[in-house]
Amino acid sequence: MEILHSFAPVVTPTSRVLVLGTMPGAASLAKQEYYGFPHNAFWRIMAALGGADSVPERYADKLELLRRTGIALWDVCHSCRRAGSLDSNIVDEAPNDIAALLTAHPSIRAVAFNGGPAFRLFKKHIGLDAIGEGRALLTLPSTSPANASWSYERKLAAWSALREWL
Repeated sequence: MEILHSFAPVVTPTSRVLVLGTMPGAASLAKQEYYGFPHNAFWRIMAALGGADSVPERYADKLELLRRTGIALWDVCHSCRRAGSLDSNIVDEAPNDIAALLTAHPSIRAVAFNGGPAFRLFKKHIGLDAIGEGRALLTLPSTSPANASWSYERKLAAWSALREWL
């Protein structure tokens, strides 16, 4: 298995919520876009949280939606090996320097994990102390279609908790 690398963070000086995934899936890596698999609910949920009528078609417009909404985006893993796209297949992972990102962006008031695996990898490699005092921590249901036990409506309802910090 080849070594996979995550993308640069999407963050602005006014970001208020940091959403952390694990590592981009195969479709995302091929497109070089966060959440590039069309059946992942992430962008639909972000559009709903951002008050957009629909998901922007262009990737640059999707990123602008995040920036305008106050959402920063990154992955826990800087690199790993993984067969396929399932988080359960991640091995030999190395973390991103999320503590440094949080230090550099004090406007971030909440850290949200896109699924339990992102939270577990964060705890294992970085530790909850990196979140810092006064920041909320939320583990949300994965937006992945592999999380089929959660309907889109249930995922959106859970992710709507982010509105408190936006």
